[in-house]
Amino acid sequence: MIPKYRDIAKLLDGKKGLVIGIANDQSIAWGCAKAFRGLGAELAVTYHTEKAKRFVEPLAKELEATLLLPMDVLQEGQLEAVFDTIGKTWGELDFVLHSIAFSPREALHGRVVDVGKQGFLTTMDVSCWSFIRTAHLAEPLMKNGGTLFTMSYYGAQTVVENYNIMGVAKAALEASVRYMAAELGPKGIRVHAISPGPLATRAASGIPEFDELLEKAREKAPARSLVSIDDVGLATAFLALDAAKLITGDTIFVDGGYHIID
Repeated sequence: MIPKYRDIAKLLDGKKGLVIGIANDQSIAWGCAKAFRGLGAELAVTYHTEKAKRFVEPLAKELEATLLLPMDVLQEGQLEAVFDTIGKTWGELDFVLHSIAFSPREALHGRVVDVGKQGFLTTMDVSCWSFIRTAHLAEPLMKNGGTLFTMSYYGAQTVVENYNIMGVAKAALEASVRYMAAELGPKGIRVHAISPGPLATRAASGIPEFDELLEKAREKAPARSLVSIDDVGLATAFLALDAAKLITGDTIFVDGGYHIID
């Protein structure tokens, strides 16, 4: 029998997901959250600081988010508190989007070979270890399987000028995705790294000469177009569907084909 897809807008009905990393309406996490919600998922949303809350709260209301919770992964216990609240509220979880990264300015703007120990550790803590810890906390709540997403970038696999120590952190993040996919796969939990093309987000603004990188991507990508947060969101939401249950452990490029071009 040929399947019918008239109810595509309900494909995530009954699913519950946590979205980490919305900063404003230009965030990749916002594009993903809109797609998850558009397919029927119920969401919990985090904000980084009280100052950031005023930007995130209206978006959470637009999503009809069940929970809006503070979460700074550098603050001891905040990540654990988020999962404790989710456990008490829902008792289960179907997917998590981890869309956060950070490197101190002096670490990001310098050569990898010159990076200081504290700058390196902070970069790895926020950009990689926090996803590993997120997976650890999500695992017991994914009683019927689930999906874990994190955001990477082309600079994890090849040298991108000015990406510097963040490329090292993203390489570690992608390796973590592969190992965790192998470890969690028997429980029906998939793990994905999503690698968007260059996007004009607040986080990207910290990368030197980022405007030049955007223009290069626009000119060289086979699609001759930059991706949007909505493009990334829809591709990510697809991977949360049961239709994608046998896709796991890889880095999924959403970049108009830019990564295949020299």
